[in-house]
Amino acid sequence: MLPYDAVVIGAGAAGLFCAGIAGQRGARVLLIDHAPKVAEKIRISGGGRCNFTNRDAGPANFLSDNPHFCRSALARYTPQDFIALVQRHRIAWHEKHKGQLFCDESAEDLIAMLLRECEQGNVTHWQPCAVQAVRQAGTGFELDTDRGLVRTARVVVATGGLPVPKIGATDFGLRLARQFGLRTTDTRPALVPLTFDAAAWAPFVPLAGLSLPVGIRSGDGEFLEDLLFTHRGLSGPAVLQVSSFWHPGQPIAVDLAPGADLGATLKAAKGSSRRKVANELPQHLPARLAEAWLTRHPELAERPIADTRDKDLQQLAASLQAWSLTPSGTEGYKKAEVMAGGVDTRELSSQTMESRKVPGLYFIGEVVDVTGWLGGYNFQWAWASAAACGRALGTAPDA
Repeated sequence: MLPYDAVVIGAGAAGLFCAGIAGQRGARVLLIDHAPKVAEKIRISGGGRCNFTNRDAGPANFLSDNPHFCRSALARYTPQDFIALVQRHRIAWHEKHKGQLFCDESAEDLIAMLLRECEQGNVTHWQPCAVQAVRQAGTGFELDTDRGLVRTARVVVATGGLPVPKIGATDFGLRLARQFGLRTTDTRPALVPLTFDAAAWAPFVPLAGLSLPVGIRSGDGEFLEDLLFTHRGLSGPAVLQVSSFWHPGQPIAVDLAPGADLGATLKAAKGSSRRKVANELPQHLPARLAEAWLTRHPELAERPIADTRDKDLQQLAASLQAWSLTPSGTEGYKKAEVMAGGVDTRELSSQTMESRKVPGLYFIGEVVDVTGWLGGYNFQWAWASAAACGRALGTAPDA
């Protein structure tokens, strides 16, 4: 009999949750992580309060090369299931908006809950402890670790993605997948600020810090959220959302006055306003934005609005409500909240997260090619994929 039924590599959200479930269902589990602190991504999420799920999470809120893969796990472990667990541990929480749920006090409460779940499952926890190598041995696996050789029947890879390398993110999980012959899809930073060529962005640098609600679109992604101007480009929830759908070379489209018909509004102002265009436009937009925008249209700025052609006002409105611009790149993994792409889901069972090629090898959480929207969706994928895997580990026979 091997000493462990399963070794879970990675003590983040998915790894902790999976280990606890499997342990409580009778599996002998070893949880290993190379980082000095447990679940650091939970700790820094949501301003320290962790946006731990979204009440409305469903398959439509996730991106993947194989978009139907996530359906099974999400259906079998729902936001309501995780909310019930949080309430069972007496953790107070609140909804901010659009279904986003946060801890009232601290993300530390959530980490403590997951650690208690592991304790209840008698999970052995080694941290910090790096894994140098994983290989098949007979019907199971051998792992070379900082604490020596470990033998196990099953290995769960819950090592996360590439974002925020300063808290220990690596490509270990992707390398392990390739080592065992599993395909991976192209990876890129997601939920990340977008940047622009410095010269092209120069007129907007004075707007750094300005935030306003916008409509935004790129590819198949379309959102109504707040946008934030930065010194290097655009950020805020609107841009983080659309960044997951954006690919290099593609433009994004921004409506800086969503819900309004700015052309009709400016045309109507001709009959009642004696202001110059430079003074009228700030009545309908943030003043800093109006001023910066008109530096690009100096021929209009000093003209009385009553003397301005309807065509010119319509063009000005269209430039604001159908602003098309092409990012030069992103702020990269150091600022990204998640990684898009990962282990190709066609390589995995949607029921258990087990490799179709390598029995006993599982991949869960962010390392898998399933990426959620901003707003708690990625944590829900962590819980759902971990639950699918943990249940399978717990019900499987001992080695």
